[in-house]
Amino acid sequence: MTSNEIKALTGQYIMQTYGRFPMAIDHGQGATLYDPEGNAYIDFTSGIGVTSLGYGNEPWAEAIAAQSKKLGHVSNLFYTEPPALLAQKLCQRTGESCVFFANGGGEANEGMIKLARKYSFDKYGSGRATIITLKNSFHGRTITTLTATGQDVFHNYFFPFTEGFRYAAANDLASLEAAAGDDVCAVMVELVQGEGGVLPLEQDYVQAVAALCREKDWLLLVDEVQTGVGRTGSLFAFQQYGVLPDVVSFAKGIAGGLPMSGILANEKCRDVLGPGMHATTFGANPVCAAAALAVQDVLTDEFLQQVKEKGDYLRAAIEDLHLPCFGKTRGLGLMIGIAVADGYTNKDIAQKLIANGLLVLTAGPGMRLLPPLTITKEEMDQGIAIMKKTLG
Repeated sequence: MTSNEIKALTGQYIMQTYGRFPMAIDHGQGATLYDPEGNAYIDFTSGIGVTSLGYGNEPWAEAIAAQSKKLGHVSNLFYTEPPALLAQKLCQRTGESCVFFANGGGEANEGMIKLARKYSFDKYGSGRATIITLKNSFHGRTITTLTATGQDVFHNYFFPFTEGFRYAAANDLASLEAAAGDDVCAVMVELVQGEGGVLPLEQDYVQAVAALCREKDWLLLVDEVQTGVGRTGSLFAFQQYGVLPDVVSFAKGIAGGLPMSGILANEKCRDVLGPGMHATTFGANPVCAAAALAVQDVLTDEFLQQVKEKGDYLRAAIEDLHLPCFGKTRGLGLMIGIAVADGYTNKDIAQKLIANGLLVLTAGPGMRLLPPLTITKEEMDQGIAIMKKTLG
């Protein structure tokens, strides 16, 4: 099919819930994508942080093919090998105690919220279920995770929203303490606020929040849907902040392109959710778990150090362009935000770059870059050249 045929068919039969850019994708290799007509695009998006190993990765594809021929799905009423091996790897590499596997980021955060409220109910009874989240945060699109999201723009249309959330300013411990009360059971944060504009939290603040949680017996919940699985240059971003969350969610790049997510919990939280209290049909799917094991094989300490170096290189190269539409960069690893100067809009910038062969994302009022972790220097340089040509 041609690009126009794909777009027409999509418009006729798929709900129009996405503001799509006017292009279709047919295939890819490395960090380069191609439309049906053969036009090439350097990809600084990786499917919003999902295709962590890029496109056409042979070991990843072979792992999926081999497992799909062996066993596609059998449900969590039985034991299978791939998710058991994956859980072992994740726990051993993070210091957490156990895993629950799900399918998407919102679902993972929903499970994390349920666990926190159940922990508090078991220990203190009812009336202690409020979770403090941060202004400008984003935690998902279910009714509950929309409420957890600290942006008023998301609190519309779908009334009534779930009760039990209050919001504090990021990097402001006094604001968090002001939101506290006897009804609080947890604090939930993104270490880098992704959808809000790629805004990293300060390390001293995060450690102070962790200390306050220990003092109050609140659970520290860390949403690593976007920051996890190597994106920031460590397996999880919390490993760069010197804290060990009670519960941490993950999704996006965990299976390199297949739908998978989950939560990791520490020892005191491992038995909070028992049989029948939480479940999902497709969670721990063996094909997705096999893909995730292939991703883990790539994410060695040496590789993660390279992710940090690539992020430093890309940020420096962007700032060296001195483009009139861009301000400073920010972020961790290959999770990069770019401030947009007054008089410009991120959507217009994104459209111009995509039209000239560079795929980018927006976040808040700025730009967001989430390239495949395997992107090469040559591909980064090609993307920078497109920026210079288009925006200079």
